[in-house]
Parts: sequence; structure tokens; C-alpha cells
Amino acid sequence: MAEAAPGSTRPAASHPANRAMSLLVRTNLILAVSALLIVVIAVLALNQFVIEPIAERSADDEAALLVLSAQTWVELPPEARPYFELELAQSHDLIISGEQQTLAPADLNQPYLSLVQEKLSERLGIDVSLEEGNQLVWVDVPMGGFDLQIGFSPARRDIQPLYVGIIIVVLGALVVFMTSLFIVQRITRPLVQVAGRAETFRGGENFEPLPEQGPQELVSLARNFNTMAREISSLLSNRTTLLAGISHDLRTPLTRMRLALELLPDDVDPDLVARFERNLEVMDGLIGDALRFARGATEPPQAVELGAFVEDVLASFDPPVPLDRAAVVVEPVHVAPGALQRILVNLVNNGLQHGDDVRVVLTGRDIHVIDSGPGIPPEAREEVFQPFFRLDHSRNVGTGGSGLGLAIVHQLCQAQGWRVRIEEAPGGGTDVVVSI
Repeated sequence: MAEAAPGSTRPAASHPANRAMSLLVRTNLILAVSALLIVVIAVLALNQFVIEPIAERSADDEAALLVLSAQTWVELPPEARPYFELELAQSHDLIISGEQQTLAPADLNQPYLSLVQEKLSERLGIDVSLEEGNQLVWVDVPMGGFDLQIGFSPARRDIQPLYVGIIIVVLGALVVFMTSLFIVQRITRPLVQVAGRAETFRGGENFEPLPEQGPQELVSLARNFNTMAREISSLLSNRTTLLAGISHDLRTPLTRMRLALELLPDDVDPDLVARFERNLEVMDGLIGDALRFARGATEPPQAVELGAFVEDVLASFDPPVPLDRAAVVVEPVHVAPGALQRILVNLVNNGLQHGDDVRVVLTGRDIHVIDSGPGIPPEAREEVFQPFFRLDHSRNVGTGGSGLGLAIVHQLCQAQGWRVRIEEAPGGGTDVVVSI
């Protein structure tokens, strides 16, 4: 088989663009990464310039309150000290005890307690230690000849920069995601419409223009796409009209030539007349192929049983081409019968021209036309679907045909939204696959 248009010879699922992320996903990922970096920087800056200074000032105030409380307790007369201790407990959650207790060392891995210990050491001028017991944090404060123990509530250490960071990250990510989702959807929705229309556009006159609305860039894109689609439709329509007119004009002199052959005297060489008749038939076939290529397909789809339809088309050949139903779609398939028939006839004729044996295998919605010919090199499997391309580079219709057979197949598949590709058949030869 000697004759898959560029971009149509491979299944859409294998194209790298189909494996790429959508614009919505990609933009959201970029915004998410950017937002995460911003949040990390914000948390670090907040911790450096807000949380740590506040924690240090709070620890210094706590140390000052502890020292001042110890100084006041020492200066008060003994009978007034119980009232002062009660006031400290009620107003400041501080407990002063003149009796020494043996307590466990406090966990100084907590930054706030370390700051309190540091500030106390600075104010007292000695190294102090913090201890824990009775659900309080205690510090030994030597003051005025007394060894006091002052306990304060551990609730004062509740400065949690980690929780602050988590709240900022979660809420910030949520706000960024919702905002980016809203913005990106406004942008991608028109782009998805353009992509869908571009994928389904086949050059027909029933093209539905894209709405020209939205941001200025998208309006310009939709307007240019609509203009391009109208120009392509007009170009294809003009091409069809032109080639149809040429076909009609050429068939008129062909008819006159046939009539002239019929009116030749009986003494004219019969072999010469036969050669002229064969040449006229070839010319008529070339004109018919060119006309079918120009017209493409505007046939509406109909519900058919795919296996029975393919079998009927193959039965029209002499001898009939065998059909192997590897896996048949039972439910009716909506196809354009004329277009599918022309595709099968062209592929089978092309296989018979280049191979001794042709068979058709039906696998679901895939139709395999397999021949036993020399095959098509991988580098030429896209070019053979171009009009007038032939592997033998000759113009001999006896060896290479008109060069339009596979071009017509490709155009009909494009018009119907089908796919056609060329593969190497098992054991050699060519396997042309039409995916409905």
C-alpha cells in the first residue's frame, strides 16, 4: 500500500500536548507555589519582627513583676504579707512562698521560659533556675536575706509561632486558591471554547462563530479565529466549485472523443481504438478522483450496524474481501454511510494494487485494512496522505494510481471526526487503521 495526513496519523491520546497539564491546573500550581513562598516569607518576617520582640518584652515584663513582687514582699511587715500574697494570687496568678520545695527542673526547650530565665538572671545579677511543680513554674529568688520561691502559671508561656504560621498558610492558601480559580476560569473558559471549536472545525459552511466577549485579548483571539474559519470555509467552497467546474468541462470533450471513436471507420486498427478507450477511461477516473477529493463530505450520519455494513461493502469486490470480526460493536453506530463506503473502497483498492492479499479486521470501532505488500516506510506514513504523493515518484497510473486515494480517505475522516493511521502489519505489509 503506497499512499496519514500530518497530525492525523496518530491517536490523539499519544500526542504530547494531550498529556500536558491544562492551563487551569498549571496556573493554579504556579500561584500555589508563589503563595506558599509569600506565606513562608511572611511567617518568617512576622516571627522575626513581631512575635520574637513581643515574646522578649513579655518575658522581661514577667521577670520585672517577679522581682518587684519579691522586693515588695520583703519590705512589708510580716502581718501584711498574707494579704499581699492573696492579692498577687488573685490579680497576677503569682504564688510567693518563703518555704523551700524540692522540685523538678523546668523544660527549657520552650522559648518563652528560656527568655524568662534569661531576663531574671539579668535583673538579679545571678544565675537562676526554673522548676516545675503543682502545675506552676517556680523560680528561686534570693531577696533581702530570704530565699523566696515564686510560682507563676504556665499559661503565660502560650506563644505559638508554629500555630500562627499554620493558620496563615491554610487561610492564605485558601484565599489564593479561590481567587486564582475565579480568575483563571474567566480566562480559560473562552480558551476552552476556542480549543473545542478549533478541534471540531472541518471547514464546513455551518460553522458557529465564537462569542466575541471578555477581556480584550480574548475578544481579539475570538474575532481572528472567526475570520480565519470563515476564510477557510470560503476557500474550500471555492475549491469545490472550481474543481467541479473543471471536471464538468473536461468530461464534455471526453464524451466527444468517445463519440468520435464510435464513428471511426471500420478499417481503423482495433488495437489503436482500444488504447484510446483505455486512456479515456483513465482520464475519466482521474477526473472523478479529483472531484471526490474536492467535495470532501457533507453527508449526515445515520445509525448502522458496523459489522454488517463493512461486510456488505467488502462483498461488492470480486472476489469478496474476507472480514475478520475480532470484536464487534453490537449497538448501532452513527456514521456517514457514503463516506465510510468510499473510505473502505479506496483502502481495499489501494491494498489490492500493492499487495497480493487484502483482508479486513474489525475490532470494536477500529477497522484494519491489511495488505501483504512491501509496506510503507515510517518516515513516509504521514506524507502518503497528501494529495498526489506516491512512493514510486512516477505518474504512471498503472503502478501508482492517481495519488488521491489516501488523500480522499484522510479528508473524509477529517470531515467526519474520525482518525486514520498507518501501522506495520504482523508478518510484513501495511495495516491502515480507521478509528470511528
